[in-house]
This record gives sequence, C-alpha cells and structure tokens, in this order.
Amino acid sequence: MAVVEELLRAEADGAISFGNHRLDAKAKVENFEHKGDLLKVKTYKSITKLEKNGMFSYESVPGTSVNHFVEKENGVEFQVEGDEDAQITVGLEDETEYDVFVNDTDIGRMKTNLGGKLNISVELSGAGEVTVKIVK
Repeated sequence: MAVVEELLRAEADGAISFGNHRLDAKAKVENFEHKGDLLKVKTYKSITKLEKNGMFSYESVPGTSVNHFVEKENGVEFQVEGDEDAQITVGLEDETEYDVFVNDTDIGRMKTNLGGKLNISVELSGAGEVTVKIVK
C-alpha cells in the first residue's frame, strides 16, 4: 500500500482513501464532495484527521495513510499504514458497543464515549498494511 498522493480520493467501490503519513509539512483538502457529503482532510507525519460535513470522522496520532475507508450502517472498515504505532480515534454512534478487529483478530468489545468516539491503538511499525474493522 502506498501513501495517498492526492491526500483524498474517491475509490471505484464507493470508499475513500486519504492521508499521507510521510509529509513533513501540513497539507489539507477541503470541500471534497463524496456521495452528497463534504469531506475535509488534514494530514502530515504527526497527525491525520478526516471530517465529514464538519463533524469528526477519523484521527490518528501520528499521521497515517488510510485506504478504502468505508462507513457502514453497523460500523466502519479500512486499511491503515504508518511508520509508527498509532492511536486511532473513529467517530461512531454515541455510547454504543462495537466489536473491534485488527487483521481479522478480535481485540475486544469497546464502547464509544458520549461524543461517539472510539479509541484504539494499532501496531503499524514495520507491519505494512493493517486492516481495521469495527462492527456494532
């Protein structure tokens, strides 16, 4: 998997790909239309952040490259890559329990906070592409 050179792109399957964890300087794309929504991404080596219609959707510290990010009725699924292990926060439904899978390994059931944010740590250093699936 490679970084997303254009910072934010729509995929043929309806997913999006975004982020570039190799940038030394901050970069962003605003007002990107996708399936009736307006997306905004900010990214560089220290942080990657995605907003949908002005609302929080994804954040990683340090920055990551995310491919085939798909929001579904019952959760979210994506592939992520980075040079270092990352703390990833995803925006979901408020105070809801989700099963979290990393590379098809069930890492447990987690509950979102009052704001709908779910935090997970993902080991990326030297791992290449890692698949994350979060299901209600």
